Amino acid sequence: MVEIKPKPTDIKLHQPSRMLELVFDDGSEFKLPCEYLRVYSPSAEVRGHGPGQEVLQVGKETVNITAIEPVGSYAVVLRFDDGHDTGIYSWETLHELGVNRHEYWSNYLQRLLDAGHQRRPQPYDGMMSGD
Repeated sequence: MVEIKPKPTDIKLHQPSRMLELVFDDGSEFKLPCEYLRVYSPSAEVRGHGPGQEVLQVGKETVNITAIEPVGSYAVVLRFDDGHDTGIYSWETLHELGVNRHEYWSNYLQRLLDAGHQRRPQPYDGMMSGD
């Protein structure tokens, strides 16, 4: 049996609140902060080339997306105002980031603490803890 992967039916960038809103054809909807998307970029610069090679992203609290560019019919490149633009966000990756955002965000905050970093709280932080 072939698994049907959700595809977005709507993508809206809200630059003032630094939030990307996604609606998928399975009915799921997500509002993902630009910081979250930046620190979980699928690029080799962030994820490395293998397990254990991930690079912790710090100081990204105010990062914003400046452009969203389609990649075929399966993904987008998000261009960030800190110059990062090498991650290709497939529909599957964006959906996964939405579904797992609370767990992934908690993991990121713990990794920051473990590395001795603190992030400056942002207005959208309440959205990360439970909408």
